[in-house]
Amino acid sequence: MNVRTSMTRVTRWAATAAMGLLFLAAPARAFAQNATGSLVQVKAKGSVDQVVDQLKKMVASNGMMVMGELHQGKVIGMTGLSLESESIFVGNPQVGKEAFGADAGVGVALPVRLNVFKNAQGATIVTYVPPSEILKNLHNAKVDEVAKMLDGKLHSMVGMLGGM
Repeated sequence: MNVRTSMTRVTRWAATAAMGLLFLAAPARAFAQNATGSLVQVKAKGSVDQVVDQLKKMVASNGMMVMGELHQGKVIGMTGLSLESESIFVGNPQVGKEAFGADAGVGVALPVRLNVFKNAQGATIVTYVPPSEILKNLHNAKVDEVAKMLDGKLHSMVGMLGGM
């Protein structure tokens, strides 16, 4: 096998993997909209990168931390689709300890995922599903308490982005 054949296989694999991410993300988004009807979308001022940077600052000033990042635009770009989309996963280990201690099933929603993307009209949008909407199905009062506290923090932070 020569280098060109190897690169072609790697490129095909990367494109297939990226398309798989698209197909996996679509049902998750449909679930969030249809099952809970609670997908929050806020139009923010600034570019995707500027909004992500602002969110990171807000997260830190609200006693939380960025626990992970997912650069969908870069991965999807391997398929030839141009997309500006970034996700950050935010949380607080002490709050996580409370929630996970009450029910390990909270991992489906924690850390919280915030997606920042440029829509077809060129606007920067911040999207998330309130943790309480996902976690209410665990029927655990302690989890509900933590989730509602997180809802409030997210609502406050994301609400300020329109005024950047």
